[in-house]
Amino acid sequence: MQHYLIAALAAFSLVFSPSLAAAQSVNVTRSILPTQPYTLIFPEPMVASGGGADPLIVNHPDAPLQCELQIVPVEDTGWSAEMALDTLDDAAVASSWTEIMPGFTLNSKGTAAYQDATALIYDGSSPESAMGVPLTVVHTETVSNGRGYVLDCLYATDQAAQARPIVDFIIANFATRSDAECCIGVEVAPDPEAAPAQ
Repeated sequence: MQHYLIAALAAFSLVFSPSLAAAQSVNVTRSILPTQPYTLIFPEPMVASGGGADPLIVNHPDAPLQCELQIVPVEDTGWSAEMALDTLDDAAVASSWTEIMPGFTLNSKGTAAYQDATALIYDGSSPESAMGVPLTVVHTETVSNGRGYVLDCLYATDQAAQARPIVDFIIANFATRSDAECCIGVEVAPDPEAAPAQ
């Protein structure tokens, strides 16, 4: 899963555009599959691709920021973010990212609120990557109704001041159901395929 993120990030510019840092409108992507419900809200001009059997990937065409959502079946119906945090193996986490982010260091860990669930969250960074620049990853995961949700966001570490607030926004507004409300205080971008109001 982590290889998808690096491959797509490698083509990005290394400077955030002013439009990304000051994005005012958002896009809302909802699953149409009853077996994989979710609502993912992200700022314009970021775009989504994939979904269904493939991970859903959201990225910005001109900036080193990308998030990937995967939904997987789980057997541990008693899973909780708090338990996952208590049993998190820091060395195993670092090892899992080392192949694509050599020298990966776990920076912080805890729990975070999605719209409708509590998630395990950790972030870490690496002085090297397949992009040739230091990268930071923010990883979140939760279990809801027998499904596991994994949302990973990667960005160039030197762009953290602009990227991390966007990542935090995406995480806070994510939902494990497809009918979640949009965020407060922003305008939803109009759907160009929607029929005009009568």
